[in-house]
Amino acid sequence: MATNHSSDDHGSDQNTRLYNPYQNYELPIKAQYLYKLPTSPEFLFTEESLKQRRSWGENLTFYTGTGYLGGSVAGAAAGIFSGVKSFEYGDTTKLKINRMLNSSGQAGRSWGNKIGIVGLIYAGIESGVVALTDRDDVWTSVVAGLGTGAVFRAARGVRSAAVAGALGGIAAGAVVAGKQVFKRYAHI
Repeated sequence: MATNHSSDDHGSDQNTRLYNPYQNYELPIKAQYLYKLPTSPEFLFTEESLKQRRSWGENLTFYTGTGYLGGSVAGAAAGIFSGVKSFEYGDTTKLKINRMLNSSGQAGRSWGNKIGIVGLIYAGIESGVVALTDRDDVWTSVVAGLGTGAVFRAARGVRSAAVAGALGGIAAGAVVAGKQVFKRYAHI
């Protein structure tokens, strides 16, 4: 579909690529009918291109979905182990498999919902902080982690909310710092 020609005879530079819409039809098309398409994403306003960030809706979907998926997989793995621990002497193979499936399904659902909600709260607080301060840095993630931990454990009391908020802030800061270290030293 889109081909990248680096030859100078078509007048292409590094920021464009030539596109031939009739490429699959094997028609002899002259170079004048090739389209020069940009290689970078297009933005309506230049301010949008300066911000390399997802929108609040994309952020919400991403954190909630990955939290639910990761929690479901981890919960299913933990459920398999608890299902294996609940085996009794004399159980048939069918009954053992049934115990493992029931246990993994129940734990996977529970863990997935809990961690998905944590992702939902985190995305909402982070997007709110970015909208209020108009900057996206390490401290934004730390504040979002603090708020997420506090809100998630608020029903268990002030002390539990404070401890969970501190742990959430530390965890968010550690994840952001680890991401920066990974970007710097792991060239992928």
